[in-house]
Amino acid sequence: MVPRPLPALRSCLLGCCLIFLAAAASAEPPPTPQGYDGAEAYAYREGENAMLLHIVKPEGWKPGDKRSALVHFFGGGWVKGSPDKSIGWARSLAKRGMVGIAPDYRVKDRFGTTPYEAVADARAAFRWVQENAEKLGIDPGRIAVSGSSAGGHLALWTAIAHSPYGSSPEEAPLGPPAALILFSPVSNTSKDLGYAAKRFGENGLSVSSIDQLDPQMPPLLLFHGDADTVVPQAQSIALDAKYRATGNQCQFVSIPGGSHSFSSDLPEWKTKSRALMNAFLEQQTLLPAQ
Repeated sequence: MVPRPLPALRSCLLGCCLIFLAAAASAEPPPTPQGYDGAEAYAYREGENAMLLHIVKPEGWKPGDKRSALVHFFGGGWVKGSPDKSIGWARSLAKRGMVGIAPDYRVKDRFGTTPYEAVADARAAFRWVQENAEKLGIDPGRIAVSGSSAGGHLALWTAIAHSPYGSSPEEAPLGPPAALILFSPVSNTSKDLGYAAKRFGENGLSVSSIDQLDPQMPPLLLFHGDADTVVPQAQSIALDAKYRATGNQCQFVSIPGGSHSFSSDLPEWKTKSRALMNAFLEQQTLLPAQ
């Protein structure tokens, strides 16, 4: 026989539940960053869903420059995160002479949105950079895109021509980036095999990047730890295989013992990955920046 809680205990438990629910209902979403020191903020989408990207120009930048650039998308499972996680990338690349760009995009905890809005925003942000390349002192043919985790998924979608479910053809990129750099990326969101398939409902296959790749894709530098329990490394193994099978260039770096956040858990890989990234950018003639 299962003992029943005493009346006083039942009242206490009920009170605690009500307090928790009230707190959850009254919790405000995290703030959306409006700017950063040393960066210029631009709206790549105006109106009700206005969204910003934050641009760090290198020392010595001047109008008329034709510099390379790197756009980095933060991760967070399309649920959380902000350019707080990517502005450091923009600043770091600016020190190498590139124009560093940290876009914001809609995530669930700030905007109550789904991953489809995040994909649409990423494509719109990249198109805005392409259209405004001259004003930003950027060579439109020398823009790389990178991303971590869900940000890697978004980065891949800047390189795919057709517009997926939830995205407008009017906001599609004008062409693919010059190169992709992905860290522990999500690449499969299909219903049966994909990551966080429930977040996509019935249309996950339409934005499953590994299932939607173009025949010709930009050169890819791909990092993934073999101990990643968040996004299984098997996703990147499959992405590497598909890239190679279609004749595209992929440099796949497997990190032994690396978790989803391998550069934090294995500090030596923060230096190693940066060195590999710089070498890759040099191979793609994105460094030197001019």
